[in-house]
This record gives sequence, C-alpha cells and structure tokens, in this order.
Amino acid sequence: MSPLDATIEGIGFWTRGIPDWNAARHFAVSGELPAEAPSKPSPQLLPANERRRAPESVAVALEVAQAACADAGRDPKTLASIFASTDGDLPITDYICATLRDAPDALSPTKFHNSVHNAAAGYWTIGQGCMAPSTALSAFSCTFAQGLLEALVNLACDVQTDSEQAILLAAYDTGATGPLSSVSTGTGLLGGALVLAPAGGKGPQLSATLVDGEAGANDGPLARQATGNRMAKMLPLFDLLATGKNGNVQLDAGAGRALRLEIRHD
Repeated sequence: MSPLDATIEGIGFWTRGIPDWNAARHFAVSGELPAEAPSKPSPQLLPANERRRAPESVAVALEVAQAACADAGRDPKTLASIFASTDGDLPITDYICATLRDAPDALSPTKFHNSVHNAAAGYWTIGQGCMAPSTALSAFSCTFAQGLLEALVNLACDVQTDSEQAILLAAYDTGATGPLSSVSTGTGLLGGALVLAPAGGKGPQLSATLVDGEAGANDGPLARQATGNRMAKMLPLFDLLATGKNGNVQLDAGAGRALRLEIRHD
C-alpha cells in the first residue's frame, strides 16, 4: 500500500501513575513518575455525579480524548472519532454474567447500558454535542494498529473534499476480572488518543505503511510501565513521540502484517 500521511496535532495519555501526556514525556526521558497521581481518570466532560458512576473504560477514554482535542486546539464537536478497545469493559461484562446467574431481577440498567462496546463513543458524542461520524472498533491483539489505519484512511478520504478536516482516535482498555481473566489477560488501565490532521501541518508528521512482517520490540519506558494492558501494543508509538526524535516503529496489524510508522519532527 502507498503510505498514509498525517500531522499529529494533539496527544492525550493516561495510565496509573502517569496521568497526562506531559507526565508521560517527562517519565519517558527521566524515568521519574509524578509525586502524586490520581488513581482514576476524572473527565471534566461529565457532570460530577456521572464522573463518579462512569466505568473506568469510559472515564479513561473520555479523559484522553478530551486532552488530545485540547492539545490540538480543536473543537471536539466538529471531529469524527474512532474509539478502539480490545475488550470494552470486562468488569461490567463479568458483573452482568454473575448477576444473570445469581439474581437476574437485580440487573442494573446503568451497568447494562455501559456494557456495550460503543459506550465511550456514546458518552463522547452526546457530551460534546458532536454530530460527526463515530466508530467503535475492536481487532483483538491488533486493535490499535487497525484503529489508527481506520483513522488514516478516513482522513485521506476526507482530505479530498476538506483540507481542514481532522479526526480523533481514542484507544483504551481495562483489566479483566472473574472467569473472563482466564481468556483475557489484560491488567491495569491505559488510554491514548491522537488528533490527526492532513500532513504538512504543525506537529509531528506521521507516515504509515502496511507491510509484511512482525511488530517491533515493545520495551520502551511507557511500555514497561503499562506492559500488562491489552492496549500496550500502541506504546512503541507513544514512546517514540515522547522522545521528540525522528524514528520509526512497527505495530502488530494481524496475520503476519505490521503497520510501519515513521515519525518526523520537522
């Protein structure tokens, strides 16, 4: 395939111990974690009572999406979006299965509506008043690479008609609980988001090519910090971005394929 090019206008990041992109960049360079960091994301998009009730999957997705839009200086309600998650919210799935087994009449409607894979996308578009298209995507171990590819393809199509268009990609995963942890080995909480715009703008330049091959090493500082999470396969890209250096990484794109990403800081 021909390379797909874009400008990374904005970045959002959250994992336990590293609550934002500035902290992530500092940690990647110095190895130092913030002295104090919240145990759970607290997206300001939601009213206070909803923030307390929101599942961690929704909270981290909204937190990084909002941060990336702010970093890009983009109005969130104008952006098409892709929300990529390997498993959605497995703790809620475990709760629903256990409740249906033990006390089906006690099933929480709130928990039920948070169980769908596009829950975070729904909270986002409703909260932002966004009428632009939104996609919820899962592709097992290559979810981030396929989500990024989807974003870049959509951006390339939109550029033909609107050179000012941009797109938001938010990727996130939680850990598994209960019997589901025997089939999904994810742990912790991790989210990362990018606002992508046409190539040649202000920000790191990204060039992506789908190639035959395997993913590269996933052993950078951020990757080591969140190694157990299912979305950790995105972290070679975030580790490279955090250094501010030019370089390239290859991410697992499935079935013997890799997404080769080149970053240039022009």
